[in-house]
Amino acid sequence: MSNKDETMTNTPSNSPSRRSFMKATGALAAGVALTGRSAAGAQETLARKGGSPAVTFPADRHTAVMKWPQYEPEDREIVLKILDMDIGRMYDHLPQLEKEWCEHNGVPFSKAHCNGTAALHSMYFATGFPPGTEIMVPSYTFYSVVVVMRFFGYVPVFIDIDPRTACFDVEDAARKLNKNVKAIGPMHSWGLPCEMDRICAFAKEHGLMVLEDAAHAHGASMQGKKMGAWGDMAIFSFQGTKPLPGIEGGMGTYQKREHFEAASVFGEYRDPPTLPADSPYRKYVGTALGPKLRIHPLGAALARRQLTVLDQRNALIAAQVRQLNDRICRLPGLAEPVCRKDQQRVYYSSNVLFFDEGKAGFSRKAMVDALKAEGVKISSGDYPEQHKNVIYTEAQWWHHKPVVQELPGTTKINAVAVNVGLMRVEAPELVDQYINAFEKVWAHRKELA
Repeated sequence: MSNKDETMTNTPSNSPSRRSFMKATGALAAGVALTGRSAAGAQETLARKGGSPAVTFPADRHTAVMKWPQYEPEDREIVLKILDMDIGRMYDHLPQLEKEWCEHNGVPFSKAHCNGTAALHSMYFATGFPPGTEIMVPSYTFYSVVVVMRFFGYVPVFIDIDPRTACFDVEDAARKLNKNVKAIGPMHSWGLPCEMDRICAFAKEHGLMVLEDAAHAHGASMQGKKMGAWGDMAIFSFQGTKPLPGIEGGMGTYQKREHFEAASVFGEYRDPPTLPADSPYRKYVGTALGPKLRIHPLGAALARRQLTVLDQRNALIAAQVRQLNDRICRLPGLAEPVCRKDQQRVYYSSNVLFFDEGKAGFSRKAMVDALKAEGVKISSGDYPEQHKNVIYTEAQWWHHKPVVQELPGTTKINAVAVNVGLMRVEAPELVDQYINAFEKVWAHRKELA
């Protein structure tokens, strides 16, 4: 069995358990129910052809359920209190946020930054690698993860993503390993944890540093360990679309004191005198090392408040995704990213699904257009592929020009992914109407083909 198959559960066919029997009969009953609803859907005219939309949820409430961030009176009260504070006291929120972040994520050191890109700047500085170092990162990521490297003379090695998950493909990393690679930077795409046990084992075997990109994954975990706590260092973003929205802001987490001190002094001039007497960075009192990358007090205060409700909100969103996906992913050609049993994922931005046109019998565009007409918030799931941008083809920006190769997993994901809107507020009626819309569209597959 390959590593990619290890998460599958096999039951001997000649010895069915009571659990497998119940599961099979339950699936049969569900299939009968699904067939019944599909038959009913076939009697209805598609909304794009003049029929009534399946989603009749009031438009203003629909928008409110999907809205993000969901700031509450407590958030507004915190902001107003800060505006009335003495200017010096406003900054008390920064160390308090860092302390609470450490406690919540099980890490020894944290540093708050003005955004996730600033956290990346500080993290890359803290590695201490020499110019010419290569770092493995996915092309399926935000530009700053890659472009920031050039300020330190680092060069990206673009790694493909696993088409089952849209997350970092360790097997492709093994194929592209070379003597210049000193670190590996997995991203937890859309809040789904990468296989960090395999990634960390690969990194340990080859003496690589693990630099986690957890910008999508606030609160996600694997084997009970939070994302951001697996790597040597990690970054988070608190930008307003993220699971923990501070409007702007970021966080770096560090397992080792020397990395924390380097990242801190790189971007915060007030930190040197707070460091232990034996720190090599304490001497930079009054100057630090140049940039000023600290988080805004309002962003820190909002992030502190959002942290208190993060797990609760993640659970609510995940529960409604589960209710929806458990039904619609039985439809031919529709699937969700594979999440291992020892992983607890969260959802960033949307409920990403994979659409197989061959199995479904009609095109992704036809499916998206039909569901939009039924009232579903859905779009094609294309995501930037960094290796296709012009900056990586121009030698003047890099210590040495990156080697750009085709990435079939990345290309495949962008060809099959769709983004379904997340329901951020409890709305069981809307979940049911989304299910009805999908089943209605699938009942008209031949017509849409």
